[in-house]
Amino acid sequence: MRLLYSCSELGLGHASRTLALGKRLEKNGHEIFFFTGARAFQLLQREFENVYPATPVSWYENAYGIITSASLLNILFPIPRFNNETGKFEVKNSSAMETAHRYYDLRKHIKEIKPDLIISDGDIHALRMAHRWHFPSVYITNLIRPSFGFSSLLNPGERFTERYLKSTPKIIIPDNPPPYTISEYNIGNLDNIGIKDKVEFVGSFVDTTLVKGTEEYVFAPISGPYGTRAKLTNLLIPVLKELRVKSVVSLGVPGEKKTVQTENCTVHSWLSTEQRQEYMRNAKTIVFSGGHITCFETIKYAKPSVCVPTQPEQLANGMKLQDMHCSVVARNREQLKHALRTIEEQKQVFRSSVEKLNEFSNKFNGLDRAAEIIGETLKSN
Repeated sequence: MRLLYSCSELGLGHASRTLALGKRLEKNGHEIFFFTGARAFQLLQREFENVYPATPVSWYENAYGIITSASLLNILFPIPRFNNETGKFEVKNSSAMETAHRYYDLRKHIKEIKPDLIISDGDIHALRMAHRWHFPSVYITNLIRPSFGFSSLLNPGERFTERYLKSTPKIIIPDNPPPYTISEYNIGNLDNIGIKDKVEFVGSFVDTTLVKGTEEYVFAPISGPYGTRAKLTNLLIPVLKELRVKSVVSLGVPGEKKTVQTENCTVHSWLSTEQRQEYMRNAKTIVFSGGHITCFETIKYAKPSVCVPTQPEQLANGMKLQDMHCSVVARNREQLKHALRTIEEQKQVFRSSVEKLNEFSNKFNGLDRAAEIIGETLKSN
């Protein structure tokens, strides 16, 4: 069967899921045409044959992270910003303009591909196209109606896009079923939204088989766009040095391979996937921003964590982990110091909680079930 697979490029979590599920679907004999933008496009292009660029739709972000007020203004108006990665000023197009361009990037290929099914990971534009052109679709998401930190001014937009969720036959949530859903506060009340009958919690796409290691240091894997990385770097490293705890930090700078060693803190500009996994395995505590994929990596290695969110979705994930006594949320330097001390003082409590969460997570194989759902949807249309 021919599948059109579009994924959001807001963070690389969507691309990571697409990479894993895409390989599984190819193994099952499907021909897949991928659409995405920014770094996600480069990642998928290295692994698959049919990968097409699509206009990225993004928040307004600078060296201080995501700027909510500017992002709201940017919905309708272009805004200038300084791109720290290129060292130049640029004008970020309005989100409305980005949305229009992305939709037409997808639509111009629809007649030549003639997909039997459209799969969307976090890309509402693909669902809109499926709705308007009467293609069956499957939506993969861990964000539907968030309840933490999102401006109420976004509510009308959320309600408008939910019409496309109601038109898709199946919604896959790559997370544990309730009450152990990490993204629970980002999903919302499915009964109130009116889509509970088409939603399935399939389990994480991450293999959460427990991998034990030593407990040698605090590990902070930084990732994401420049603004996110800059904000976390400026917050984390001074605290780790001040507390004099043995620590390892990965700055997540693509293409750079530099290491700086101080008395207690080792800073790597970039780590390979294998190196990152090894540092996670041997950490005693993981400090991260709260991305959905990384949440399940902390579960895989059964590590207590400190969540330092840079945007609302991450905050919601961190709050759920905190409610399950697996993590502590920190938003500034003082809270980070307190969180690290709390975990050290109560490490048995946190370790026991995350081990129980690991045991529950291992009851599900998200990749297998997602592939089955896609196969079932194809057969029913």
